[in-house]
Amino acid sequence: MGVLDMFSKDGREQRAREKNIKTAVNKYAQSPDRMKALQSLRDDGSPDALYGLLRRFGMMYDKSIEDEQEKDWVFETLVEKGGISLGPLKKYLQTAESISWPLRLLDKIVATKEEQIDVIEEVLARHEPGYERDPTKKIQLLNHLAGLKHGRAAPLAVPYLADMDEGVRYAVVEVLLRQGDEAVARLPLLEHFVSDREDSLRIRIRVAEGFSEHGWTVAELRAQVEKVLPDAFQVEPRDPRKDASAPRIKKKL
Repeated sequence: MGVLDMFSKDGREQRAREKNIKTAVNKYAQSPDRMKALQSLRDDGSPDALYGLLRRFGMMYDKSIEDEQEKDWVFETLVEKGGISLGPLKKYLQTAESISWPLRLLDKIVATKEEQIDVIEEVLARHEPGYERDPTKKIQLLNHLAGLKHGRAAPLAVPYLADMDEGVRYAVVEVLLRQGDEAVARLPLLEHFVSDREDSLRIRIRVAEGFSEHGWTVAELRAQVEKVLPDAFQVEPRDPRKDASAPRIKKKL
């Protein structure tokens, strides 16, 4: 910013905005001072100001009641702003470490599931399957995806079965089972279930439960399934009166 810019109207507004953002995310400021700064950012209404409001979600105030109240206020304010919040929200989703509040906001300000999937896909593209020091963001994205009944949800999730974090893989299993898209989910889950790379008992239990609930067959890999199947489950006993090509996992009585 040049010397002349500093004294222009735009320059004064920018300095005021930066000061308000700094106060809004200062955990050591008094709550009334933060609220005054947040209200100023609301009244400003520019993309940078709305992004500053979103940054409040990333700060944890020591006094939990005030912290929750301030975040609720920011949430409702951004919902009222509607579609103009989407650009800043997309930017924040890319940069924030934890995004549970922003994902709730996405659900409120985006009109269709298709648009929500577009945003989630864009963010997931920067968090590919593999090692990540803090996988929280991937887990939150996948958990949100699980609640969106949409044909694109399961295909987006499948690659993350190869993730190194057990929590991420469990979240993927939830997406695939809750979507219930057999054509997309059954074989990848079955192959993952019998893979030596999976050592999580809770994941194998959840997959077995899901296959039992959906009635999906394990025909291609029956022998391998029986070797790793948790104790509470069994593959349907062979019965000449039944279709032997379609064995399924059942809970033991």
